[in-house]
Amino acid sequence: MMPPTRREFLATSAAIVAARSEWSRSAVQSGSPQSRLLFQGDSITDAGRDRSIVTANGLRALGGGYPLLLVGMLRERRPDLDLQVFNRGISGNTVDDLTARWDADTVAMKPTAISILIGVNDIWHTLSGNYKGTPEKYEAGYHALLKVTRTALPGVKLIVMEPFVLRVGAVDAGWFPEFDKYRAAARRVASEASATFVDLHDMFQKLANKSSPGYWAADGVHPTIAGHAAIARQWLEKVRL
Repeated sequence: MMPPTRREFLATSAAIVAARSEWSRSAVQSGSPQSRLLFQGDSITDAGRDRSIVTANGLRALGGGYPLLLVGMLRERRPDLDLQVFNRGISGNTVDDLTARWDADTVAMKPTAISILIGVNDIWHTLSGNYKGTPEKYEAGYHALLKVTRTALPGVKLIVMEPFVLRVGAVDAGWFPEFDKYRAAARRVASEASATFVDLHDMFQKLANKSSPGYWAADGVHPTIAGHAAIARQWLEKVRL
């Protein structure tokens, strides 16, 4: 048999690529394990989830916060996708903590989309003396994390959620202007990684002007159920799966 010509080789390669692309689209539409949305972050994402349950879409596995609200709305709107949603947020995490567990808790799960909310502990734990963080350290670590993710999971959709606080409870004037630097860093990280950015801080400031900061987050950091609903609404407005 004669070896294929360069034109035949290129035509065959193009056909394989097209077939793989079509297979990927079909797999997502049919609700295969490729249709996976993973939420990552700290206690705001964790929201009291039962970490012993690792299966998708479970009420206790998703916690009592915005991931649970979003799963309900997404699956109600698009039953054809049979979207498999997981929550791997862990209370107290900084970007360093995420990095330490990223391979096992994210890459190994091979998600189609990853939504990340991280940053408030990077400053909070620093203010309390339990951590030595800076906006520069946060940005460098976050940037490296998403770069690794892009390499390990080509084509994955990345969603970066902006860290936010409300001036009530644990949050006082001592958080600023340093906290604004973390917010700006998250925005730059999202842009550099071609990730969807979900802005949250200014949204909460506007909501607090209509009622009170404690209505949305009693301690200034952890949302109430109304705060979680606001996050879910903003996420849906910004993200297109």
